[in-house]
This record gives sequence, structure tokens and C-alpha cells, in this order.
Amino acid sequence: MAADAEVQRAALNRLKRARGQLDAVIRMVEEGRECEPTVTQLAAVSKALDRAGFMIISASVRECLSSADEEGREADLERLEKVFLSLA
Repeated sequence: MAADAEVQRAALNRLKRARGQLDAVIRMVEEGRECEPTVTQLAAVSKALDRAGFMIISASVRECLSSADEEGREADLERLEKVFLSLA
């Protein structure tokens, strides 16, 4: 249970950081700033969102593996795989 809280805290921190970075990208576009630093910031936002998503899904997979019976586990894993692949 403590691990889940830690994953949630870490994912929220990443999402908040991404929100701040996205706000910076929006300002850069509005101000007509140069392309290279704007794209660099946008890439950082994308990476932060991806990592937060992977953290959340990873925690879900661990929970699924530890709590489901064999039959239910397979269905849950297939569902989680679809969600995971949606981040790719």
C-alpha cells in the first residue's frame, strides 16, 4: 500500500512538472519565441507525460499480478497492455 502511495506521489509530481513546462511552451508560442528552445521544452513535456503514464501503468500491472486469480489476471493484463500501448 505504501508503494502505491509513493507511485501516486511521484506520478503527480511529474504531471505537475509537465503542466509547468506546458505553460512555458504556451507562453513561448504566444511570444513568438525561437523554434529550437520551444521544441526542446515541448519534448520535455512529452517525456514527463510519458513517464508519468508508464509509472501509473507499471503500478497497475504489479497490483494486477499480485492480486488476481489466474483467469482474471489474464484479462486484466490484456486490458493493461492495451492501455500501455496507447502511450506508445
